[in-house]
Amino acid sequence: TKGLTGENLIELLEMRLDALVLRAGFARTIAQARQLVVHRHIMVDGIRVDRPSFRVGEGQLVHVHSRSETMVPLQVAAAGAHRDVLPQVPAYLDVKLDALQARLVRRPKRSEVPVTCEEQLVVEFYAR
Repeated sequence: TKGLTGENLIELLEMRLDALVLRAGFARTIAQARQLVVHRHIMVDGIRVDRPSFRVGEGQLVHVHSRSETMVPLQVAAAGAHRDVLPQVPAYLDVKLDALQARLVRRPKRSEVPVTCEEQLVVEFYAR
C-alpha cells in the first residue's frame, strides 16, 4: 500500500476483526470484542474465525454465529445498549445491529479512526 506509513498502519489496524467487532457495536470494550472472536462467536463470510488479528477485506461480512445470537451479551448489543460508550458507527461499516451483522464497505481513512496518537512517532521508533 502506497502513502504515508503511519496512516497506513492505523488504517490496517482498524481493519482487524477485533476492532471491527468493537466499532460495529457488538462489544462494549476491545477486550470483550477479542473474547467474542477467540471464543468462536464471530464469523466472516460464513466461516468461523478465532483470530482477533484476522484482517477483514473490503466487502466481507462480519456476523455472529447463529447459536451465539441468544447469548445475553450479544442480545444486549443487538438492542443497541453499547452505543452510549462507543463513537457513532463509522462510514466504512454498514451495520445491521438487530441482525448482528456488519460489512466492511471500504478501507477506513485515517480521519475516520477515533484513535489519538502520533503515528509518525511510532513509525520513527520502529524504523531504527
